[in-house]
Amino acid sequence: FLEAFESLLRFAENRTSSLFETAYRPMAKEAAEPVKELFTDISLYILGAETTVESAVLRFFDSLFPLVYSRLINPGITDLSEDYTECLRLTRQDINPFGRYSKNMVTELSKSLWASRMLSQALSLGIEVINTTEHAALTKECSRALVKMQYCPHCQGLTLIRPCVGYCLNVMRGCLASVSELDAQWREYISTLEYLTNEMAASHDLEIALTGIRNSINEAILHAQLNGPQLSATV
Repeated sequence: FLEAFESLLRFAENRTSSLFETAYRPMAKEAAEPVKELFTDISLYILGAETTVESAVLRFFDSLFPLVYSRLINPGITDLSEDYTECLRLTRQDINPFGRYSKNMVTELSKSLWASRMLSQALSLGIEVINTTEHAALTKECSRALVKMQYCPHCQGLTLIRPCVGYCLNVMRGCLASVSELDAQWREYISTLEYLTNEMAASHDLEIALTGIRNSINEAILHAQLNGPQLSATV
């Protein structure tokens, strides 16, 4: 899951970066860092960091606004002072240059990323449980009994010969009783994983959400450009 997620994240980041390189070249170089920070924040969120999708997205748009203002809305501005740039960044939410598109992006990403975050944490928990049960201590008697089971006809692929069901069950009950107590909880855990994966394949599709970031950003920038004169007056 993590390998697939990282690959998908890299693809979405490259796709978003290409938007600036092709459609908004005047700000492409400066936009590279905010884009990188956005996808780093998304990655950390899915891996369980104490952050939110909303804070990651809004921080990105805070950093984007000074670039859009100075490179696209007022391209005649050759150099913004650090104080002026910081002022634009801090007042982005009050000025609302990107309209509803910044909040829409938060909404679209939140559900999918939440499901992925839960799945990632659930898989990590499952690995811990498996690692713990794999090293369950067995008595010498149990070890011998389990070795004897290797001579069961079914273990040798002789499926037409009926196995000694009583012996097999007795060994399992006697030697793996402590592990079998996890059965009900483990079945519930597997059921939860199935629910999460179904959610991710349906309305919470992670691939659609991540690759859609490019379009959301593009629509937000276009909205700011269309309202350029009004934004300049407000600033």
